[in-house]
Amino acid sequence: MAQRRITDDLQALLDVLPPEVARAVQQANNSDNLLEIVLDLGRVPVARFVQGEVQLSSEEVTPADLDWVVSRIGEFDADNRAGLERTLHRISAIRNRRGHVVGMTCRVGRAVYGTIEIIQDLVESGKSILILGQPGIGKTTMLREAARILAETKRVIIVDTSNEIGGDGDVPHPAVGRARRMQVATPSLQHEVMIEAVENHNPEVIVIDEIGRELEAAAARTIAERGVQLIGTAHGRTLENLLINPTLSDLVGGIESVTLSDEEARRRGTQKTVLERRSPPTFDVLIEIQKRDHLSVHPDVSAAVDSLVRGAQPEFELRYRDESDEIRIEKQRPPAPTANARPQSAGLRRPGGSTFTPAPARGPAGSALNDADEDTQSFAQGLSRLTPVRVYPYGVARNRLLQAAKRLGVPVLIMRDMADAEVMMTLRTHYRGREQSVIDAENRGMPIHVLRANTISQIEQSLAGIFNISAEAPLHSLDDVAAQTQTAIDAVMNGSRWVDMPPASAPVRRMQHELARAANLVSHSYGKEPNRRVRIFRE
Repeated sequence: MAQRRITDDLQALLDVLPPEVARAVQQANNSDNLLEIVLDLGRVPVARFVQGEVQLSSEEVTPADLDWVVSRIGEFDADNRAGLERTLHRISAIRNRRGHVVGMTCRVGRAVYGTIEIIQDLVESGKSILILGQPGIGKTTMLREAARILAETKRVIIVDTSNEIGGDGDVPHPAVGRARRMQVATPSLQHEVMIEAVENHNPEVIVIDEIGRELEAAAARTIAERGVQLIGTAHGRTLENLLINPTLSDLVGGIESVTLSDEEARRRGTQKTVLERRSPPTFDVLIEIQKRDHLSVHPDVSAAVDSLVRGAQPEFELRYRDESDEIRIEKQRPPAPTANARPQSAGLRRPGGSTFTPAPARGPAGSALNDADEDTQSFAQGLSRLTPVRVYPYGVARNRLLQAAKRLGVPVLIMRDMADAEVMMTLRTHYRGREQSVIDAENRGMPIHVLRANTISQIEQSLAGIFNISAEAPLHSLDDVAAQTQTAIDAVMNGSRWVDMPPASAPVRRMQHELARAANLVSHSYGKEPNRRVRIFRE
């Protein structure tokens, strides 16, 4: 195993800080865990470490302190970022409405050699790799090391939008090795530079940091179709987050609604309109960084997306370093369905849709982590013990949400704090506007239900999706239907050739099919709406 080595040129960053702030950072004597230094006008300076924050001075930051830093780093780019020549440090500015700098985040950039070991087999396989993870967890560090390793044997081009990979200045940082670096004049032109790199410089590998716009996702697909290996990062923490992000979902193939034949819908045990993967994914492999040296790897993105849109948990690899610093790889498989478990009727939701059935959260051993009791019994038994769901309404009228829940008879707890909620319910205008609360919910991995309008009818449909019941009938009538269907099943089991159920709506018929399937019987629908009915019989 290669020994990991860290270089950060911390003194270069301290030299541009006000002297009293720089001395306080040195006195803290914890430079190895230093993440960033925050200077906000009228507030005390703060150093952020891996574990917590430290106040650097009792004196507030003054305009002279900010001017001191600005005079030593030069101009900020269009994205309000600046760097230090041949280092990986980044200084980001906050401006007021007149364009004056009123705050700074001075982020420590480190070249960590050896971090790529845990996924080196994937990097060298030639497959395109997408890395996800929360800010500051080490995505760019891993990207930089991958570029250095691949550049030893291949032609590698880095599209460096904010100079985080190769550092500031015209000469790239030694941490990228022999990889060539193309800088981007403004962030909005990143997609053009990506295409230019392929057309002008004949690369075998392109490394991209922070794919965040639709044009960049389209450019990444164009590059992948030309046979160039892509290694990049994107905004998001999990595959599920990315799949429901309308801007970036194309990176993993995207989703669309398709209509199934009657026979295929019966075989799957779903409604006729379902979600499917729209196209082959741009990236072959997806890596979720859960924490440092602890990764979830989807080696086949196509198969993972297909599982998710069907409401199932995909297979994945758990990679981590143990106490002896050895790399461990464990294949995590979804739990096998029980004999009487009902099939899931929907997959991930899309903005404007009505249902979102997320896959269970993944734990270290691949077990399902869900606060709600899993409904592994028949539908009728599940109706009587619905688990309350904590909902955070964002832009949705609370009184209408309460009224809708009362009409459906479902247990909803309305939370005022997102941290206490399990589900967010919001309007399409807020979701499309990418408001901060929506972004925070996505970063938490929280299911988001999007309403077209702030009406009781729309809220009822969303709640029906959350509790997986019909919005067309109250809960007690579904109990009656379940009991009636069970009586028909008993009759067939006791010798009747078949039993015809009364005409019913599509959601009720779907429930009847599920109950028949759970009893190992056959069922078909006959007739035309509104008189379409289910017949239950033996094979």
